[in-house]
Amino acid sequence: MKHQRIFILMLVPAIITLLYSCISRSNGGETLAYISHSASSEIVTNPPGGMVWIPGGDFTMGTNDDPQARDDEKPAHKVRVDGFWMDATEVTNAQFSAFVKATGYVTTAEKAPDWEELKKQVPPGTAKPPDSVLVASSLVFSPPDHKVSLNDPGQWWAWTKGADWHHPQGENSSIKGKDNFPVSQVSWDDAMAYCNWAHKRLPTEAEWEFAARGGYGDKKYPWGDDKDYAKHANTWDGHFPDVNTKTDGFVLAAPVKSYDPNGYGLYDMAGNVWEWCSDWYRADYYAQCVKQNIVYNPQGPNNSLDPEEPLVQKRVNRGGSFLCNDSYCSSYRVTARMKTSPDTGLEHCGFRCVTTQQLWKN
Repeated sequence: MKHQRIFILMLVPAIITLLYSCISRSNGGETLAYISHSASSEIVTNPPGGMVWIPGGDFTMGTNDDPQARDDEKPAHKVRVDGFWMDATEVTNAQFSAFVKATGYVTTAEKAPDWEELKKQVPPGTAKPPDSVLVASSLVFSPPDHKVSLNDPGQWWAWTKGADWHHPQGENSSIKGKDNFPVSQVSWDDAMAYCNWAHKRLPTEAEWEFAARGGYGDKKYPWGDDKDYAKHANTWDGHFPDVNTKTDGFVLAAPVKSYDPNGYGLYDMAGNVWEWCSDWYRADYYAQCVKQNIVYNPQGPNNSLDPEEPLVQKRVNRGGSFLCNDSYCSSYRVTARMKTSPDTGLEHCGFRCVTTQQLWKN
């Protein structure tokens, strides 16, 4: 299945705002977390290159009372995760290029969408779009030159022919000279393919949030509570989406390691690009978890359910992106969540990997 959700916005106008809201708008919440290291936090030797050890432990995931938090960030619940290795940075263009060169892999965005699959996710009787639309394409950020309603994300996203991981802004763009930038325009399926090749996997949502907290406990952001975002992360500076003051030095994605790491040595756990997690998305999953005294190494729900788009299966994204701004989403907070179809690539979405000692040995 290829790009179903993106095409829904083109085929069913009533869903446009809802879809783009899923892609771009996810409010983070103030955390209630505590972190303590568990007995499972074994000392590990022979670390994989470019990865850092996350010792594992107990923490409180999510939030209960932040007024900006989405309902799916609630309720706060206790979680325990075992130790694991995590990429210090988001997977870069150079790393993804090596994977493609070694395997010949073709990403989702490089394939034409399948109308037979798309029909399953739109109302019966929806007309097939013209063949000129059913071509390899992806969503690209296209800022307006004037103020627009934040309720209409279609004002700043464009379905762009030829946009893919090595042409992030369309067929006339290039990643030449950007080896150290995070790869983007990759779907969950693409990220999984890379992980399998690298003998790694995607982090669970619980692992991701535990790692993002950096051992700082009940802080709002991966770096602490300081609200000088431009100092700590690549986010949107100015008036979103039409004016970016570039206070942080960037308009779109930034090279990895452009900002200081968090307490675990992880870079860009807030801003730059959203990061795929392994979990299916369910809006009510946290409500299920809170029924247990503590959840051990949660793997996420068995299936997906988003009440806003019940026909569309979704996976979880974390961390926010270069488009996040206090006036719109505040998704650089450690509890912020986004959900996206696993066959969708976006200009502001990438990933990083994790592994365990056993997985690495195998």
